[in-house]
Amino acid sequence: MRIGELARRAGVSPRALRYYEQQGLIRARRTANGYREYSEADLKLVTEIRSLLTVGFTLEDAKPFVACLRAGHESGADCPESVEVYRRKLAEIDDEIRALLVRRAEVAGQLSTACPGCVLTKREKT
Repeated sequence: MRIGELARRAGVSPRALRYYEQQGLIRARRTANGYREYSEADLKLVTEIRSLLTVGFTLEDAKPFVACLRAGHESGADCPESVEVYRRKLAEIDDEIRALLVRRAEVAGQLSTACPGCVLTKREKT
């Protein structure tokens, strides 16, 4: 399939596909007239990349998942390198949550100081 069809089927722009190619995540084959040609396997790679990006992974994070799929695994998460990326990302998210809770407590404290009689609403307490 050509770049336009892959883009449509994967729900991305042709520009994104060219960028993924630049980053080494997908590889287009070239026809005699220079058009990029992709396979169903490339669709699976792009789908994996998009699902990872959607939940906050970077393109660099996606590389082990892509390599795992290229190695013939059914899922990009079937390889130890991918599992390690999941672990690292969870640790990053946990750190972000802790930082947000600290910031939230500081803002709630400032609100209490600014408005001593104010009662925090349920949403503010959460």
